[in-house]
Amino acid sequence: MRTARQGERTPQDTSGAPEDRRGLVRALGPQPASAPAVLPAAPPPHWRASERALRLATVSAAAGAAALLTGRSWLLALAVGPAVLLVLAAAGRSRPVRLDAQARVDRRRAFEGDSIDVRIELSFDGVVGWVDPGVFAGPGIELSALESTGAVVDLRFTAHRWGRWSLGAVDLDVHDRGGLTRRTVRVDLGEVQVFPTPSHSSLTPVQVRLPERIGEHTAGQSGEGVEVIGVRPHVWGERQRRIHWPSTSRRGTVQINQFAAERTADVVVLIDAFADFLDPSDGTSSLDETVRAAAGITRAYLRSHDRVGVVSVGGSTRWLRPGNGAAQFYRLVESVLEVRKDLTYHVPDVAVLPRPVIPADALVYVLTPLGDQRVLDVLRDLTERGNPLVVIEVPTGDPELDPRDAIADLALQLWHADCEAVRYTLRSWGIPVLALRPGEGLDLTLAPLRRTRIRGGNR
Repeated sequence: MRTARQGERTPQDTSGAPEDRRGLVRALGPQPASAPAVLPAAPPPHWRASERALRLATVSAAAGAAALLTGRSWLLALAVGPAVLLVLAAAGRSRPVRLDAQARVDRRRAFEGDSIDVRIELSFDGVVGWVDPGVFAGPGIELSALESTGAVVDLRFTAHRWGRWSLGAVDLDVHDRGGLTRRTVRVDLGEVQVFPTPSHSSLTPVQVRLPERIGEHTAGQSGEGVEVIGVRPHVWGERQRRIHWPSTSRRGTVQINQFAAERTADVVVLIDAFADFLDPSDGTSSLDETVRAAAGITRAYLRSHDRVGVVSVGGSTRWLRPGNGAAQFYRLVESVLEVRKDLTYHVPDVAVLPRPVIPADALVYVLTPLGDQRVLDVLRDLTERGNPLVVIEVPTGDPELDPRDAIADLALQLWHADCEAVRYTLRSWGIPVLALRPGEGLDLTLAPLRRTRIRGGNR
């Protein structure tokens, strides 16, 4: 995209478009995952005949042919008029020689459902009649508003799906004053990052063994905290305000309140991006639900001042080591956006994650539809390392079957039995398996973990 220099824009008579002029909008809109949007070939950069010129040429040719066939001279006058206009348009001395366009995007990061405003300003050195914008919106982005005023075009896009998307391109068809010739300038709008809307979650279950760092989770060992876990005999030098007077009067010796230590947790969210299943009943994407749930878990633990990391398997294996702070949430989400870029995927074989990816004793949440054997290989490897694991199964819906098929019901029962066998295998490894049900919050999904602390395996 070329950038217009200051002082070069001299728009003249840009509002003289005919009444039948309409802005041409070629919006691709959201595309299915199997058909990524592809921009058409760039238009030629030189001046060429417009639709109006083609219509005049057709009228002139038809009138000339009719005059030759019928011998009526007055038809020649009808053929000469459009021909003269075309000759004058071919001279084109007042047409701009230089055309430049500059695009300004108000934001490059947005959440699902947010609007993205774009302003395109056209600069030129001659005289033009009007400008027709043609918009090619990328996948995941939908054009919701377009307004063209002279040499300025304002666009508004709506982000529908999370991911790293190309905004697309805009072809500006610049017509001369008579509307007989046109020249197209293509403006590339670049990329935007659309963050998933995090699922609501407030529960932050923790593992048995917590790192030796001060935090907000009650640990099993005694230390400096606010939760009383027992009493013990007084030791000289301890604070008197910690004396537990009921026990002291009952036992006859000074007893001191014993508090539980408060520690922070290391949490890693592992995202299964090997496949994206669409629920046949409502078209819900399993990958969409996976990433939204991962964002909800990440935000809940970061609010508790825990250290959170993320790993995505499927495509290129990506990871971000655990960290804390408000900016960590956006770093985590940005590392996952590459999983979906303009609805294209690359799926390699991954069986063992590198050791630096997941710290020792870190609590690992695995969000997966349990639809790929390679995820089970990754879970087995993590189990052998001794990391405490929690599997959150993302629903995929029952497969569509032909009701006229005699064995359709039997096939569905076998499919359910296979899914249950996978869950039983994971539970036999000591991994709790929780179901993420549509319409329910993450708190209901994680509620069973409040009964006991999560234990890891032996190294």
